[in-house]
Amino acid sequence: MIISIIRTLILYVFVIFAVRVMGKRQISDLQPTELVITLIISDIAAIPMENSSQPLLSGVVPVLILVACEIFASLIMMKNSKFRKIICGSPVMVIEDGKILQDAMRKLRMTTEDLCIQLRQENVFSLEDVEYCIVETNGKISVLQKPEKRTPNAQELGVTIEDTGIDAVVISDGVYLDNSMKLCGFTRKKIDNILTENNVRLDEVFIMTGNKTGQYNIIRMDK
Repeated sequence: MIISIIRTLILYVFVIFAVRVMGKRQISDLQPTELVITLIISDIAAIPMENSSQPLLSGVVPVLILVACEIFASLIMMKNSKFRKIICGSPVMVIEDGKILQDAMRKLRMTTEDLCIQLRQENVFSLEDVEYCIVETNGKISVLQKPEKRTPNAQELGVTIEDTGIDAVVISDGVYLDNSMKLCGFTRKKIDNILTENNVRLDEVFIMTGNKTGQYNIIRMDK
């Protein structure tokens, strides 16, 4: 039993490492090759986990080979657009100039309900509001609304907006987050001074955010 636990933990850490090496993507953002490799890796790693008589290398070596193949294929796709098109496909326009391209939808085997669902996820609730809609190679859609339906930006309104930078979380559950501090120009000393001014102890802070203009927000832990 102990050996099985140790083998499982080793493979667990190894698979996480392998996925991290391939890159940071969410499941919904995976290209076809990346999704296939991820599924195969999980199946291969499960074999030595379930069968302790199998050598640990029988799970490690195939995973290493697959990761190497994926990295090699990614490098080729960066250099060769034709190869990338063969592996990943091309974006497909399904709405052009406000008109639904039915042939393109049939080619994608995409129903109108599928299209409407994805549009709603992009905060578009009417087909009449859409000027262009493209189905990307990862299955997600990119939408451009008609000019009269687009939200005007500050430049178009002639309004000047102060650049406050990123609102970064500098304390989480009473713990300093040094990497986030760099994003907004905060230091531990500056944070300590702010906490002292607000009569708040570090261990009382659930979340504290800040930006490069010095603005901050403190949320205390529930007692």
